[in-house]
Amino acid sequence: MKRMKFLTFLFSAAFAVLACSSHNESDPNAGGLPDNGETSGIEFAKGADISWVTEMEHKGMKFYNASGVEKDCFQLMKDLGMNAIRLRVWVNPEEHGNWCDKGDFLAKAKRAAKLGMDLMVDFHYSDWWADPGQQFKPAAWKGKSLAELKQAIADHTKDVLVALKSAGVTPKWVQVGNEIRPGMLWDEDVALSGASYDIYEKDVKGLDSSVDKLKYPKNFANLAVFINTGYEAVKSVFPNAVVIVHLDNGYDNSLYTWFFDELKKNDGKWDMIGMSLYPYWTMLEHKEYTAEKTIEDCIANIKKVSTKYDCDVMVVETGMECADDKGRLAAASVLQEGKKLLTRILKECRENTNDRCKGVFYWEPECRPSQYRLGAFTEDGYPTVIMDAFK
Repeated sequence: MKRMKFLTFLFSAAFAVLACSSHNESDPNAGGLPDNGETSGIEFAKGADISWVTEMEHKGMKFYNASGVEKDCFQLMKDLGMNAIRLRVWVNPEEHGNWCDKGDFLAKAKRAAKLGMDLMVDFHYSDWWADPGQQFKPAAWKGKSLAELKQAIADHTKDVLVALKSAGVTPKWVQVGNEIRPGMLWDEDVALSGASYDIYEKDVKGLDSSVDKLKYPKNFANLAVFINTGYEAVKSVFPNAVVIVHLDNGYDNSLYTWFFDELKKNDGKWDMIGMSLYPYWTMLEHKEYTAEKTIEDCIANIKKVSTKYDCDVMVVETGMECADDKGRLAAASVLQEGKKLLTRILKECRENTNDRCKGVFYWEPECRPSQYRLGAFTEDGYPTVIMDAFK
């Protein structure tokens, strides 16, 4: 999610506003058991992150199947062939309507569980978006010492998961951080910073700066501590949950090798590696890339890192072009190409990764073209042909 780059599409019109190390204590296939003790029987996850759904419903948006029958969005995702849901959690998004706070998250998680769908929890450890351009501390965590930061991470993680457990919902996977290539919980004080490398002003979303000045210094040791704190907090509530460390740019093996080597050197803990795979954004940033090359390189990367670190991998975010430059539904040929690419991703991940890729999640497919370029629905709430890839 290079979020701010495409937040120009995201809701601007409508809303205005993974080492596997010696520390791996869980069986990746054992998590996610419903409280009735019955297993889901799901081995390969076909899922979607639909965290925006409650906000969309609040704005009066509705969803329909291909026959024009109005459907609950969660039920529609299941009808379209999905068996899992991913939901993000923000610490205190009060300035953003409290969407994706603990209460909103729980309401959505219970809807997924009621349908028997497996659940992935995505902790951003921020009050709003966390991604490669923004890994800002929650307002209430600023000024805390390193020990206090660790306690805040643990308390927040446990608070949300204990509430989830009390609601009778057991997650199968839990992400500790979202697209944390540059680390998380940035701070200008190197002793407190969780940046994985030096972050300069020009690379920080929201600053609108071209200045090549150090803003957040690197401290990978702190990052590993933050990840481990989240990991241990998850295990204290749900011992069988699969804990995911998630990076963007799934095609970039050098990135993953660097990051997870460093995490391993710092005694970092993880069960599964999560990847983002966005051919559209990759091609915009790297003119030498095609969609096919992006997918090929990602599949190769999955094979390499799963072998090197002896852990499973999952594509926790992907998306296809569904809108044009003006936020209108893309041409039929573009949508068909999206279906073709997504079909290939699902097939390759399932059949060409030595059984190490455990699933694929589409990021916010329910969005309208005017809201987000890589959604997968029409402006009036119908699934496009892209969604047929999941069937």
